[in-house]
Amino acid sequence: MGESIFRELGVAITAVLEAGARLREHFGRPVTATHKRPADLVTEMDQSAETVLIDRLRADFPTYGFLTEESPAEFGSGQGRWLIDPLDGTTNYVHGYPLFGISVALERAGEIVLGVVYNPLTGELFTGVRGCGATLNGRPICISPTTSLAESLIVSGFPYNAWKSDVDNSAEWRHFLKRALSLRADGSAALDLCHVACGRLDGYWELDLDPWDMAAGALIVQEAGGTVTDVHGMPFSPYGRSVVASNGYIHRAMLEVLAL
Repeated sequence: MGESIFRELGVAITAVLEAGARLREHFGRPVTATHKRPADLVTEMDQSAETVLIDRLRADFPTYGFLTEESPAEFGSGQGRWLIDPLDGTTNYVHGYPLFGISVALERAGEIVLGVVYNPLTGELFTGVRGCGATLNGRPICISPTTSLAESLIVSGFPYNAWKSDVDNSAEWRHFLKRALSLRADGSAALDLCHVACGRLDGYWELDLDPWDMAAGALIVQEAGGTVTDVHGMPFSPYGRSVVASNGYIHRAMLEVLAL
Protein backbone atom coordinates (compact mmCIF):
# COMPACT_ATOMS: atom_id res chain seq x y z
CA MET A 1 0.00 0.00 0.00
CA GLY A 2 3.01 2.28 0.48
CA GLU A 3 4.11 4.69 3.17
CA SER A 4 1.60 7.36 2.12
CA ILE A 5 -1.34 5.38 3.45
CA PHE A 6 0.10 5.44 6.97
CA ARG A 7 0.63 9.18 6.78
CA GLU A 8 -2.98 9.52 5.67
CA LEU A 9 -4.05 7.24 8.50
CA GLY A 10 -2.14 9.32 11.04
CA VAL A 11 -3.71 12.56 9.87
CA ALA A 12 -7.19 10.99 9.82
CA ILE A 13 -6.71 9.79 13.40
CA THR A 14 -5.60 13.26 14.51
CA ALA A 15 -8.65 14.75 12.80
CA VAL A 16 -11.20 12.43 14.43
CA LEU A 17 -9.62 12.89 17.85
CA GLU A 18 -9.90 16.66 17.53
CA ALA A 19 -13.48 16.51 16.29
CA GLY A 20 -14.34 13.96 18.96
CA ALA A 21 -13.06 16.23 21.70
CA ARG A 22 -15.42 18.94 20.49
CA LEU A 23 -18.40 16.57 20.44
CA ARG A 24 -17.54 15.19 23.86
CA GLU A 25 -17.21 18.68 25.35
CA HIS A 26 -20.72 19.63 24.27
CA PHE A 27 -22.42 16.27 24.86
CA GLY A 28 -25.32 16.53 27.27
CA ARG A 29 -25.76 20.25 26.72
CA PRO A 30 -28.78 21.71 24.88
CA VAL A 31 -28.30 21.71 21.12
CA THR A 32 -30.39 23.11 18.30
CA ALA A 33 -31.61 20.38 15.97
CA THR A 34 -33.33 20.79 12.62
CA HIS A 35 -34.82 18.22 10.29
CA LYS A 36 -33.20 17.40 6.94
CA ARG A 37 -35.87 14.71 6.49
CA PRO A 38 -38.76 13.68 8.79
CA ALA A 39 -36.61 11.39 10.98
CA ASP A 40 -33.18 12.80 10.12
CA LEU A 41 -31.74 15.45 12.44
CA VAL A 42 -28.79 17.78 12.05
CA THR A 43 -27.28 20.01 14.72
CA GLU A 44 -24.67 22.72 14.96
CA MET A 45 -22.36 20.05 16.40
CA ASP A 46 -22.56 17.97 13.19
CA GLN A 47 -21.43 21.04 11.30
CA SER A 48 -18.81 22.03 13.86
CA ALA A 49 -17.22 18.57 13.88
CA GLU A 50 -17.28 18.43 10.09
CA THR A 51 -15.44 21.76 9.90
CA VAL A 52 -12.71 20.42 12.19
CA LEU A 53 -12.33 17.29 10.07
CA ILE A 54 -12.24 19.06 6.73
CA ASP A 55 -9.85 21.74 7.91
CA ARG A 56 -7.39 19.23 9.36
CA LEU A 57 -7.50 16.88 6.37
CA ARG A 58 -7.31 19.70 3.83
CA ALA A 59 -4.31 21.21 5.59
CA ASP A 60 -2.26 18.06 4.96
CA PHE A 61 -3.87 16.93 1.70
CA PRO A 62 -5.00 20.10 -0.07
CA THR A 63 -5.77 18.46 -3.41
CA TYR A 64 -7.94 15.63 -2.08
CA GLY A 65 -11.70 15.68 -2.55
CA PHE A 66 -14.46 15.38 0.04
CA LEU A 67 -17.81 13.65 0.22
CA THR A 68 -19.45 14.57 3.52
CA GLU A 69 -22.85 14.45 5.13
CA GLU A 70 -23.28 18.16 5.75
CA SER A 71 -21.42 19.94 2.90
CA PRO A 72 -21.46 19.92 -0.92
CA ALA A 73 -19.16 17.35 -2.51
CA GLU A 74 -15.68 18.49 -3.52
CA PHE A 75 -14.05 16.36 -6.20
CA GLY A 76 -10.52 17.66 -5.76
CA SER A 77 -7.64 16.95 -8.11
CA GLY A 78 -5.42 14.71 -5.99
CA GLN A 79 -5.03 11.02 -5.35
CA GLY A 80 -7.93 10.55 -2.99
CA ARG A 81 -11.31 11.57 -1.65
CA TRP A 82 -12.37 11.63 2.00
CA LEU A 83 -15.81 10.27 2.93
CA ILE A 84 -16.86 11.83 6.21
CA ASP A 85 -19.70 11.43 8.70
CA PRO A 86 -18.89 13.95 11.45
CA LEU A 87 -21.56 12.71 13.85
CA ASP A 88 -22.97 9.26 13.17
CA GLY A 89 -25.80 8.94 15.63
CA THR A 90 -27.11 12.51 15.70
CA THR A 91 -30.47 11.46 17.15
CA ASN A 92 -28.66 9.72 20.00
CA TYR A 93 -26.51 12.81 20.55
CA VAL A 94 -29.49 15.16 20.68
CA HIS A 95 -31.22 12.97 23.26
CA GLY A 96 -28.15 12.51 25.45
CA TYR A 97 -28.05 8.82 24.55
CA PRO A 98 -24.35 7.90 24.87
CA LEU A 99 -23.69 6.13 21.58
CA PHE A 100 -22.38 8.05 18.59
CA GLY A 101 -19.25 8.17 16.49
CA ILE A 102 -17.19 9.85 13.82
CA SER A 103 -16.43 8.06 10.57
CA VAL A 104 -13.71 8.92 8.05
CA ALA A 105 -12.78 6.82 5.01
CA LEU A 106 -10.33 7.42 2.19
CA GLU A 107 -11.30 6.45 -1.35
CA ARG A 108 -8.64 6.06 -4.02
CA ALA A 109 -9.35 5.02 -7.63
CA GLY A 110 -12.85 3.92 -6.66
CA GLU A 111 -11.68 1.74 -3.74
CA ILE A 112 -11.92 2.41 -0.03
CA VAL A 113 -8.37 1.99 1.25
CA LEU A 114 -8.55 3.39 4.77
CA GLY A 115 -11.17 3.69 7.47
CA VAL A 116 -11.24 5.33 10.90
CA VAL A 117 -14.20 5.25 13.30
CA TYR A 118 -14.04 6.92 16.71
CA ASN A 119 -16.35 6.79 19.72
CA PRO A 120 -15.61 10.01 21.63
CA LEU A 121 -17.24 8.89 24.87
CA THR A 122 -15.50 5.52 25.26
CA GLY A 123 -12.27 6.57 23.56
CA GLU A 124 -12.45 3.56 21.26
CA LEU A 125 -10.65 4.16 17.97
CA PHE A 126 -11.21 1.61 15.21
CA THR A 127 -8.97 1.61 12.15
CA GLY A 128 -8.62 -0.42 9.00
CA VAL A 129 -6.13 -0.25 6.14
CA ARG A 130 -6.76 -2.38 3.08
CA GLY A 131 -4.50 -5.39 3.16
CA CYS A 132 -3.08 -4.51 6.58
CA GLY A 133 -5.79 -5.58 9.04
CA ALA A 134 -8.01 -3.79 11.52
CA THR A 135 -7.36 -2.51 15.03
CA LEU A 136 -9.08 -1.17 18.13
CA ASN A 137 -6.87 1.31 19.98
CA GLY A 138 -3.89 -0.10 18.16
CA ARG A 139 -4.55 -3.78 18.89
CA PRO A 140 -5.62 -6.21 16.14
CA ILE A 141 -9.27 -7.22 16.14
CA CYS A 142 -11.17 -10.08 14.54
CA ILE A 143 -14.73 -11.20 14.02
CA SER A 144 -16.68 -13.56 16.30
CA PRO A 145 -16.55 -17.37 15.99
CA THR A 146 -20.35 -17.82 16.11
CA THR A 147 -21.48 -20.24 13.40
CA SER A 148 -25.24 -20.36 13.94
CA LEU A 149 -27.75 -17.59 13.29
CA ALA A 150 -29.78 -18.95 16.21
CA GLU A 151 -26.86 -18.09 18.52
CA SER A 152 -26.12 -14.72 16.93
CA LEU A 153 -26.56 -11.18 18.21
CA ILE A 154 -27.68 -9.09 15.23
CA VAL A 155 -28.06 -5.33 14.83
CA SER A 156 -29.89 -3.08 12.38
CA GLY A 157 -31.73 0.21 12.16
CA PHE A 158 -34.51 1.95 10.29
CA PRO A 159 -34.38 4.13 7.16
CA TYR A 160 -34.75 7.88 7.51
CA ASN A 161 -37.70 7.78 5.12
CA ALA A 162 -39.59 5.14 7.14
CA TRP A 163 -42.46 7.57 7.77
CA LYS A 164 -43.22 7.74 4.05
CA SER A 165 -41.92 4.51 2.54
CA ASP A 166 -43.21 0.95 2.81
CA VAL A 167 -39.60 -0.21 2.49
CA ASP A 168 -39.06 0.47 6.20
CA ASN A 169 -37.08 -2.62 7.32
CA SER A 170 -39.88 -3.74 9.63
CA ALA A 171 -40.49 -7.01 7.78
CA GLU A 172 -36.79 -7.85 7.96
CA TRP A 173 -36.78 -7.18 11.70
CA ARG A 174 -39.74 -9.52 12.15
CA HIS A 175 -38.03 -12.32 10.23
CA PHE A 176 -34.78 -12.01 12.18
CA LEU A 177 -36.66 -11.80 15.48
CA LYS A 178 -37.82 -15.39 14.94
CA ARG A 179 -34.42 -16.72 13.89
CA ALA A 180 -31.61 -14.92 15.73
CA LEU A 181 -30.66 -15.06 19.40
CA SER A 182 -31.44 -11.36 19.84
CA LEU A 183 -31.58 -8.05 17.98
CA ARG A 184 -30.31 -4.55 18.72
CA ALA A 185 -30.88 -1.07 17.28
CA ASP A 186 -28.02 1.19 18.37
CA GLY A 187 -28.47 4.15 16.03
CA SER A 188 -24.95 4.36 14.59
CA ALA A 189 -24.14 2.44 11.41
CA ALA A 190 -20.41 3.09 11.67
CA LEU A 191 -20.18 1.78 15.23
CA ASP A 192 -22.46 -1.16 14.43
CA LEU A 193 -20.03 -2.22 11.71
CA CYS A 194 -17.06 -1.84 14.05
CA HIS A 195 -18.80 -3.90 16.71
CA VAL A 196 -19.17 -6.69 14.15
CA ALA A 197 -15.47 -6.29 13.31
CA CYS A 198 -14.35 -6.74 16.92
CA GLY A 199 -16.69 -9.66 17.63
CA ARG A 200 -19.22 -7.98 19.91
CA LEU A 201 -21.92 -8.49 17.31
CA ASP A 202 -22.22 -11.34 14.84
CA GLY A 203 -24.06 -9.59 12.04
CA TYR A 204 -25.53 -6.32 10.84
CA TRP A 205 -27.83 -5.29 8.03
CA GLU A 206 -29.41 -2.01 7.05
CA LEU A 207 -31.24 -0.38 4.16
CA ASP A 208 -31.03 3.07 2.57
CA LEU A 209 -27.68 4.24 3.90
CA ASP A 210 -25.34 6.88 2.51
CA PRO A 211 -21.69 6.26 1.55
CA TRP A 212 -20.30 8.09 4.59
CA ASP A 213 -22.38 5.84 6.87
CA MET A 214 -20.78 2.63 5.62
CA ALA A 215 -17.43 3.19 3.94
CA ALA A 216 -15.05 3.18 6.90
CA GLY A 217 -16.87 0.56 8.95
CA ALA A 218 -17.29 -1.85 6.06
CA LEU A 219 -13.56 -1.81 5.36
CA ILE A 220 -12.82 -2.39 9.05
CA VAL A 221 -15.12 -5.46 9.03
CA GLN A 222 -13.39 -6.85 5.95
CA GLU A 223 -9.94 -6.27 7.40
CA ALA A 224 -11.03 -8.01 10.61
CA GLY A 225 -11.89 -11.12 8.61
CA GLY A 226 -15.58 -10.54 8.10
CA THR A 227 -17.83 -10.54 5.04
CA VAL A 228 -19.61 -7.51 3.62
CA THR A 229 -22.12 -7.50 0.74
CA ASP A 230 -25.30 -5.70 -0.21
CA VAL A 231 -28.64 -7.18 0.86
CA HIS A 232 -28.77 -9.28 -2.31
CA GLY A 233 -25.37 -10.85 -1.71
CA MET A 234 -23.67 -8.79 -4.40
CA PRO A 235 -20.24 -7.19 -3.89
CA PHE A 236 -20.40 -4.31 -1.48
CA SER A 237 -20.15 -0.70 -2.60
CA PRO A 238 -20.61 2.25 -0.25
CA TYR A 239 -22.72 3.80 -3.01
CA GLY A 240 -25.12 0.84 -3.08
CA ARG A 241 -27.52 2.07 -0.34
CA SER A 242 -27.58 -1.23 1.62
CA VAL A 243 -25.20 -3.40 3.60
CA VAL A 244 -24.97 -6.83 5.18
CA ALA A 245 -21.91 -7.39 7.35
CA SER A 246 -21.14 -10.51 9.34
CA ASN A 247 -18.44 -12.76 10.72
CA GLY A 248 -18.76 -14.72 7.48
CA TYR A 249 -20.06 -17.89 9.12
CA ILE A 250 -23.66 -16.67 9.30
CA HIS A 251 -23.63 -14.55 6.16
CA ARG A 252 -25.52 -16.98 3.94
CA ALA A 253 -28.17 -17.46 6.63
CA MET A 254 -28.60 -13.70 6.96
CA LEU A 255 -29.03 -13.31 3.19
CA GLU A 256 -31.62 -16.09 3.18
CA VAL A 257 -33.64 -14.28 5.87
CA LEU A 258 -33.42 -11.00 3.94
CA ALA A 259 -34.73 -12.76 0.83
CA LEU A 260 -37.95 -13.88 2.57
